[in-house]
Amino acid sequence: MNHNIETLILSICILLFQINFGFAQQNETPNIVYILADDMGIGDASCYNPDGKIKTIHLDKMAENGMKFTDAHTSSSVCTPTRYGILTGRYNWRSTLKNGVLGGYSAPLISNDRFTVGKLLQKTGYYTGFIGKWHLGWDWAFKQNYENIDNLNTILEVDYYQPIKNGPNQVGFTYAYGFSSSLDIPPYVYIENDRVTALPDKITVNVDDKGFWREGPTAPDFEHVKVLSHLTDKAVDFIGENSNKEKPFFLYFPLPAPHTPILPTTEFMGKSNTNMYGDFVLQVDDVVGKIVAELEKQGVLDNTLLIFTSDNGCSPKANFAELARVGHDPSQGFRGHKADIYEGGHRVPFIVQWPERISGAQTSEQIICTTDFMATVADILGQKMPENAGEDSFSFLKVLNGAMQAEVRPSVIHHSIDGRFAIRKDKWKLIAWPGSGGWTAPRSAKELAGLPEMQLFDLSKDPSEQSNLISDYPELALSLKNEMISLIKNGRSTQGPKLSNDGPEIWDQVKWAFDQE
Repeated sequence: MNHNIETLILSICILLFQINFGFAQQNETPNIVYILADDMGIGDASCYNPDGKIKTIHLDKMAENGMKFTDAHTSSSVCTPTRYGILTGRYNWRSTLKNGVLGGYSAPLISNDRFTVGKLLQKTGYYTGFIGKWHLGWDWAFKQNYENIDNLNTILEVDYYQPIKNGPNQVGFTYAYGFSSSLDIPPYVYIENDRVTALPDKITVNVDDKGFWREGPTAPDFEHVKVLSHLTDKAVDFIGENSNKEKPFFLYFPLPAPHTPILPTTEFMGKSNTNMYGDFVLQVDDVVGKIVAELEKQGVLDNTLLIFTSDNGCSPKANFAELARVGHDPSQGFRGHKADIYEGGHRVPFIVQWPERISGAQTSEQIICTTDFMATVADILGQKMPENAGEDSFSFLKVLNGAMQAEVRPSVIHHSIDGRFAIRKDKWKLIAWPGSGGWTAPRSAKELAGLPEMQLFDLSKDPSEQSNLISDYPELALSLKNEMISLIKNGRSTQGPKLSNDGPEIWDQVKWAFDQE
């Protein structure tokens, strides 16, 4: 009898040990949700801009329960390049795309043999999903050959009965649901994995300034005003279906908002007391609330790494003049906006919530870049990346773990829509161009005439980049210039063997300032 009791006690102890060890193992592999807003400025999140007129209650709660980064940057000031950097851990200008963005019919920018965050997580046992705006190209089945498939304003003939090729499924996503480009760039059809969900049956267009979208083929299940809500429902379902399973999940959820067409649903119309853009931002904030609520409902919120950021600064389509009249600045005092090399083009909100790891209400002033996601995930999982992957990705896990003064990266290179470069190191920023490199002045030949070839700013004293110190610190400028050239030529900014950039050399975009031979 005593022997049986001892055996029973031993069995219970072993079971308890296995259960506890199992939980410990599970906690080492958090679920991961990456929410990427589209064209949302750092000043649009009220946790960054308490004096702003748009009150983002769900983002504020994320910041209260997690960590916000005040010096976070996208790898580009426009969307396609930034998305490339997030998924590959590589600066976008190392790809074949040296400036601008892709169109709705463009070929894939990420090659199938490129190591991505999705592939890293698949390798470590995750179920990976993409839901939302892709804008990284895939191969449509064209009915004829076209010389230029990147034109944003052209309608191309596609055999929609045929599957797409070389899309999200091939670069690390087990499940994929979304559309090819922006909500204002055709074609307007949903793709689930490699097939359209419905054949386009009409041509639609909207010429309203804020609600604008280009003319293009549209499927019956694709209603522009309902896209954000529809994708949110899909994301919530994905979380519900994949929570508490043997495999942890990764959801990459790039939103189509608040990018044009600016189409808040009736529930949010007038809610911000600013303009339609402000209302759309509140709808984006509500999306975050729905994701958090589902994670909480499924009991997985504590062990989920949840990230919210934007792909670049706010677009002028938001109408800065209208917003200024009600006292709101989407760029929060930083110069410029989407497309520019100035801070307003690429300094973005970046909020991380992970209750099991982050105590909450933390603020980090460390410089990070959206390319750093890959290295951080690899660090969390104890994975080593291939030498030819994540070339510009630095882990910020130490900061998440509470080492608030730990430097994440020695410098960061910025990039504008025109392909202009800048380098940021500590408090200094050198712009290798006399103007914005984007959409704000100075940009025209007349505006640029007579200006110094480069711009140097001390962001600790001049965050709005008004005082060019290039003539005051020539040696510092030279040092930063040489470091940028070295990082560009070396094919990487992380430690490792020298690598090659893709496509043609990019010196045509920097030689004006660097006098390359």
